[in-house]
Amino acid sequence: MIYQTAQDWRDAPRKKVLLFGMSGLGKTHVSNMLRDTGEWFHYSVDYRIGTRYMGEFIVDNFKREAMRQPFLRELLISDSIYIASNLTFNNLAPLSTYLGKPGDPDKGGLSFEEYKRRQTQHLEAEQSALFDTIRFIDRADDLYGYAHFVCDSGGSICEVVDPSDPNDPILKALSENLLLVWIKGSEDHRAELVRRFDKAPKPIYYQPDFLEAKWAAYLIDNNMLEGDVDPDRFIRHTYAEVIAHRQPRYAAMADWGITVTAEDVAKATTPKAFDAMITTALEAR
Repeated sequence: MIYQTAQDWRDAPRKKVLLFGMSGLGKTHVSNMLRDTGEWFHYSVDYRIGTRYMGEFIVDNFKREAMRQPFLRELLISDSIYIASNLTFNNLAPLSTYLGKPGDPDKGGLSFEEYKRRQTQHLEAEQSALFDTIRFIDRADDLYGYAHFVCDSGGSICEVVDPSDPNDPILKALSENLLLVWIKGSEDHRAELVRRFDKAPKPIYYQPDFLEAKWAAYLIDNNMLEGDVDPDRFIRHTYAEVIAHRQPRYAAMADWGITVTAEDVAKATTPKAFDAMITTALEAR
């Protein structure tokens, strides 16, 4: 680890952390709080994915839909209008919409082959965006003069690395340059995340073998062809299993860094409180 002890953390002139864990446990919230002080550079992996690596895919998808409308088609072909994605740190809807959900096209679903293609695009984009973190650490200092750096990772980080491999290139590079901090949720938190997801299901990235197995089982259990699947019902069905699948992977990643609880993060409402939370976790490690 870049900081072996709490004293290392206290003495560090530049503090560098990467937050990871399930979406909805406070990664972006605490990153925004740190950024708003003017002393922390906030690097969002999902934002980098949606702008640098998948931005063209996202906009082309918008254009493809717009070209179905004769009025918009004529304006696009004549360069009279342009279409852009307004993706922000706090609004990742353009990326989620592109990633999509498999199932009945009349309900907004994608064919399973197209869905897997976009999943692969996301995998490659997320791995690249994670590697970019190192460059942005230097950029934040050299170009903008920020004292500290926080990487706000996506919930699927544990799916695109192998935490059991001591030579995993992504985790090795990250751990040598930042303190990896797992925000661990309780059973109550997981139940609340499932409740929220059930109310408003969103596209999600799956580890390929997991996805193939769950999709095949869903079709068999429900005696369906892929075009019969309600996209929202499928991802609702798998979400709790995704959480369970990711927990041991997050826990293995925590061996590369430290663990804090979602309750701890909720209380870290100031940089001083965040600093104290990290110190306490390093002392307990």
